[in-house]
Amino acid sequence: MIVRISRVVFSTAVMVSAVGLVTAVSAMPAAAASSVSYVALGDSYSSGLGAGSYISSSGSCDRSTNPYPEQWASANSPASFVSVACAGATTSDVINSQVSALSAGTTLVSITIGGNDAGFSSVMETCVLRSTSSCLSAVAAARSFVASQLPARLASTLLAIRQHAPSARIVLLGYPDRYDLSKSGTCIGLSAQDRIALNAGADALDSALSAAAQGSPNTVFADVRPQFAPHEICDSGSWLHSVDILSISSSYHPTASGQILGYQPVFSRNAG
Repeated sequence: MIVRISRVVFSTAVMVSAVGLVTAVSAMPAAAASSVSYVALGDSYSSGLGAGSYISSSGSCDRSTNPYPEQWASANSPASFVSVACAGATTSDVINSQVSALSAGTTLVSITIGGNDAGFSSVMETCVLRSTSSCLSAVAAARSFVASQLPARLASTLLAIRQHAPSARIVLLGYPDRYDLSKSGTCIGLSAQDRIALNAGADALDSALSAAAQGSPNTVFADVRPQFAPHEICDSGSWLHSVDILSISSSYHPTASGQILGYQPVFSRNAG
């Protein structure tokens, strides 16, 4: 489970502008949305850790009002919507405590999952706090897990979702690359080797997610990397929190803009 160190404060004016932009471009026809029963599952990238405006009743799950599920639901007014996404969730958590939110009437499911199974939060901390050699070893171990063990866990998770919501469209969203490597030379922080390794780890995870989606009926993999490409760490308008030892839990997570302008449009295009 990711440990929350501190909160992030965002500009209200920027948030209102971003929400208005996405609402204008992503809303589906009211008649279509009114028949949608939508449930959001997954980890911190779906709960909104790092996006501010946290819902107090969500506790350590760090559900925000700003992540893509809430933003899509606000723009499209589905017949029903609930998010049970939780920071730190693994595939086991989804199967054991989240899929119960689904039903035969659920028509749309979103999920981000797999990063915590592979231990990428601890990998990130290793890369931030220890040597480059330690970082490279940690990423290599995580990639080995992704290749050998994660596929079966993802398949079991998608099967559990399908069993609880047999008619639902499942949108399995990926994770963005962390760094714009083309600008790494002028960007303070981790070494170039660390950054290359972390991006490669994210790419390996996304490849596993894409393959899992291909093997699951009525499931689509939604790749967010192209959307985030101009807004990675080292870019002037990054949609990802950089490394912050005072806010380790938010590091590498999408900002409010990353959720609203990064994840939300990608989900909207794949929601059907």
